[in-house]
Amino acid sequence: MKAAFHTLGCKVNQYESQAMAQSLEKQGFIIVDPSENADVYIINSCTVTAESDRKTRQAVRKFKKLHPDSIVVLTGCMTQAFPEYGEKLDEADIVIGNKSNRFLGEYIEKYINGSGRIFAVDLHKTGDPFAGDTISSFRERTRANVKIEDGCNRFCSYCIIPYARGRVRSKPLDELKNEIAALEKNGFSEIVLVGINLSAYGMGTDINIVNAVKLAASFDGIKRVRLGSLEPDHITDEIIDGLAEIPEFCPQFHISLQSGCDETLKRMNRHYDSGEYYSLCRKLRNAFEDTTLTTDVMVGFPGETDEDFLKSLDFVKKVGFEKVHVFPYSIRPGTPAAKMANQIEKCKKERRAAEMSNTCEEIRREFLESQVGKTLEVLVEDYHDGYAQGYTKNYTPVRIACGENLHGIVKAKITAVDGDFCVGTI
Repeated sequence: MKAAFHTLGCKVNQYESQAMAQSLEKQGFIIVDPSENADVYIINSCTVTAESDRKTRQAVRKFKKLHPDSIVVLTGCMTQAFPEYGEKLDEADIVIGNKSNRFLGEYIEKYINGSGRIFAVDLHKTGDPFAGDTISSFRERTRANVKIEDGCNRFCSYCIIPYARGRVRSKPLDELKNEIAALEKNGFSEIVLVGINLSAYGMGTDINIVNAVKLAASFDGIKRVRLGSLEPDHITDEIIDGLAEIPEFCPQFHISLQSGCDETLKRMNRHYDSGEYYSLCRKLRNAFEDTTLTTDVMVGFPGETDEDFLKSLDFVKKVGFEKVHVFPYSIRPGTPAAKMANQIEKCKKERRAAEMSNTCEEIRREFLESQVGKTLEVLVEDYHDGYAQGYTKNYTPVRIACGENLHGIVKAKITAVDGDFCVGTI
């Protein structure tokens, strides 16, 4: 049988789709691109915003319409957080949550054997262990995302993710060691450690994120180790010092900000203020050469005044992030923010998002132009139309004009900027 995956959302979802795909392959399935004809289509959903839910519903209906005789499976965060959404989506033949991904093959077999529509969402519980299949490959040829943490204990007032993912739990180091050994054997040279609240890795034990980075970097074939999105209040001086001692560590930090206004941060139930965040940014830039700082910024949170928005905008300028993901606040049913007074109208949120994005794009352009003239190491990941493409250690995207495909890490002199890429020559 042929199976295809359509994955929405974050790097953790990408990892879990890879793990499910490898599990199905062991059971005899052939994994194909979702644009091809398949017997089973698996939609791995995201629910971080209302738009994510809309895209999930759209995908389920599209695949069922295009392939009415195929089995459509819906899993992921939307069904885990809002089981009722999946139950009402009749186009999905099998509905499970991310907690049950490792049983995907069993549910498909049960459906084929005539069970009828399957709805089986097992809710997360406090004390659940870290669970899930590991991977030995990834859809990218040079870089692999590896999930080492799941769940979140923070309960920010706008966020549904603690309900979609449960409490913090961490992958044991011996399991991580075996997984990275398999990835190294299959030729991967960069590891990206990812999680839902990644900087909480090891919470409740005597290990932390530095131990995971050191382990990944201990393999000869692994030339780079990168971290996914981090929360600022878990990045201690001890962790900064530990990471700075690892040569393979990539000095690129995606640290969630959400707002540069202290009043808004309080309403969001974030556990830091703008002063603490700025102090962390300064520490990271002092500790790591050529470090880049990227972040997420939300606009239009309930009660955000024009003055609050300008404070956030000024703070983003002050930090000078190398890249920012800007998005308007989206109501998530079941969260405290959904019931807050002074909800911001859509048109105002969109105007603020546009203004914030334009400012961040200007800062981004200045950063890319500052790289012109530098010679940087680029891990090549793709080649087409006469250009090799890849990323530097600090995640600067580079296009290299060349007559043939390049492999591995190459040195390139940056000569220009083209859109969101630096352009280099060998």
